[in-house]
Amino acid sequence: MTALRLADELGPDRLTTGAVAEAIGVSQPAIFRHFPTKQALWLAVAQTIRQHMIAGWQEALSAVTLPEKRIAAVIDIQLRTIELHPAIPAILFSRELQVENVDLRQTFAGLLAAFHQILCEELDRGQKAGVFRADIDPADGAVLLISLVQGVAIRWSLGARGFELRSEGKRLLTVQLELFSVLARKEDRT
Repeated sequence: MTALRLADELGPDRLTTGAVAEAIGVSQPAIFRHFPTKQALWLAVAQTIRQHMIAGWQEALSAVTLPEKRIAAVIDIQLRTIELHPAIPAILFSRELQVENVDLRQTFAGLLAAFHQILCEELDRGQKAGVFRADIDPADGAVLLISLVQGVAIRWSLGARGFELRSEGKRLLTVQLELFSVLARKEDRT
């Protein structure tokens, strides 16, 4: 997690193995014994984030049963993880991810696909339970929810973290879920 902290302080594209070595009090060759390349170091960071998020999702999903609560819980995990590791949005848009490190990009793409799948399943469950509108494709709804997370995280990052990320995410999620709600659709018709 030192690499994540330094990526936040320096920027992902300016992070060096020398900076990581200095921060943890070892030599740069010692870093290369564990991570033969900088790309391997980034991959380890991504895998740590992945493990943390998946464990958080599993815990959140096991704690609640209603689809709307499960959606809120996994989204809160995403926002909490970003709050704890504010470099994550910058890493996702870094040159390292976009150009130089295919494994890093694939790890994050797989994580995004897993998150999308969870949201699709919960939206589908909510539709079957009569909570969410049946005229919304769960895959499209999941994209909207992911966009909510990404949008609020980017606003938070670009806005010098000038608001409470999780609170703002929860507020916007409440609005989004209301738009998905069967009750909202019925009220529109009256």
